[in-house]
Amino acid sequence: MSMPDAMPLPGVGEELKQAKEIEDAEKYSFMATVTKAPKKQIQFADDMQEFTKFPTKTGRRSLSRSISQSSTDSYSSAASYTDSSDDEVSPREKQQTNSKGSSNFCVKNIKQAEFGRREIEIAEQGIVILLRLALHSWVALLFLTLSSCTSTQVLIETLCALGAQCRWSACNIYSTQNEVAAALAEAGVAVFAWKGESEDDFWWCIDRCVNMDGWQANMILDDGGDLTHWVYKKYPNVFKKIRGIVEESVTGVHRLYQLSKAGKLCVPAMNVNDSVTKQKFDNLYCCRESILDGLKRTTDVMFGGKQVVVCGYGEVGKGCCAALKALGAIVYITEIDPICALQACMDGFRVVKLNEVIRQVDVVITCTGNKNVVTREHLDRMKNSCIVCNMGHSNTEIDVTSLRTPELTWERVRSQVDHVIWPDGKRVVLLAEGRLLNLSCSTVPTFVLSITATTQALALIELYNAPEGRYKQDVYLLPKKMDEYVASLHLPSFDAHLTELTDDQAKYLGLNKNGPFKPNYYR
Repeated sequence: MSMPDAMPLPGVGEELKQAKEIEDAEKYSFMATVTKAPKKQIQFADDMQEFTKFPTKTGRRSLSRSISQSSTDSYSSAASYTDSSDDEVSPREKQQTNSKGSSNFCVKNIKQAEFGRREIEIAEQGIVILLRLALHSWVALLFLTLSSCTSTQVLIETLCALGAQCRWSACNIYSTQNEVAAALAEAGVAVFAWKGESEDDFWWCIDRCVNMDGWQANMILDDGGDLTHWVYKKYPNVFKKIRGIVEESVTGVHRLYQLSKAGKLCVPAMNVNDSVTKQKFDNLYCCRESILDGLKRTTDVMFGGKQVVVCGYGEVGKGCCAALKALGAIVYITEIDPICALQACMDGFRVVKLNEVIRQVDVVITCTGNKNVVTREHLDRMKNSCIVCNMGHSNTEIDVTSLRTPELTWERVRSQVDHVIWPDGKRVVLLAEGRLLNLSCSTVPTFVLSITATTQALALIELYNAPEGRYKQDVYLLPKKMDEYVASLHLPSFDAHLTELTDDQAKYLGLNKNGPFKPNYYR
């Protein structure tokens, strides 16, 4: 695998020069300056590490961790729930322009741009590592369908600062923070997303993202596979100029492997979901925190003594279970994989079939990426006030369609919280209509998403810059060297100092002193 030579990222204006120490990174707004002067170069205060080397304690200042991030997450999410008073008017029917006169976007309310810009500035504090990448100048035209949180906006603006032109729609109908989407639209990004889209709106936004006269993408960055599916279905000729697809979700990766197996994948694709830095950090650590955040914000449930069944003990399930167990919940696991099931047993959880516990549990959480994990039969047998939610990307895990029948009554009690009422008065609390809980009902930690965003950016650049013939029409894992590089970039945030192998130790292990330290098949 070839690596670009290290070079300083482009610097912008006098604002960044005022930062005397890297510890002051959280005190200035990088992206606000990029928006004003996108053609200038980004300059960072401290030295850049070469792609082939890892940071050590020598000559390295530690990055300060954001002290305000945790206190502002709730504020950011609440703001998304409080939209403008013209909710009855669909964004598709509005005529909006930004301050530059452009109307190449569709958001809830462009007037929220200033508020959204402040939220992006907060997110930058937790995602500053992404902005420190030593990358070659590059140009790519991108279709993106991603979770529309503030961390995603920082990723998009970073790609733009590196020379990319982006068109963006959301991967989830409830995940968009309207004010942040407005800030991107104000900055000139073609955004088609708002919180609470209908199913028809969702596909309309993706179509507007793709169908643009005189504009041809050469990369796709997807989260869930819907954008890739739509291009294959409606605009297959687009793939004649696409250099590659980067996909970060279990569901989307599964779709790519299906296309590859059927011989229908016509461009190289990078499976970011199964890179270690994504799977072990975003899937596990992010879900460990965001599961509690989402459940608390929507239901105010107390977990001590509650009986919870978690369907799936992959990385997402492991993170959810660790958080629930720590607060005193009694946790059951359902699994199809004997290895994951054995891990659950060794971690102190009971592995059961869903039918065995469905009558007694207080909370049901799906984490599989599969379909019909919780069926109407299960829902009929649940106890009164049972909470049902999904932490897997796909919205097919809970059979919500079966609940839309005349004998059942739906009652909206708060944003993304529905009571489904049976004829006998029993209520089941359904969150986000079975869609992804943490993107719909809460925020996710920006630091963990910095890891994912960095991985995505590197995967895009690797596919874009790869010489012809390196990647065939197949699905690839991110090279291990890049995986380890992403992790090394984030270590200074914890003032962590890597031990260096001696020449003799490296020879004994058969490793290069600078890595990679694990084989490509290691997961």
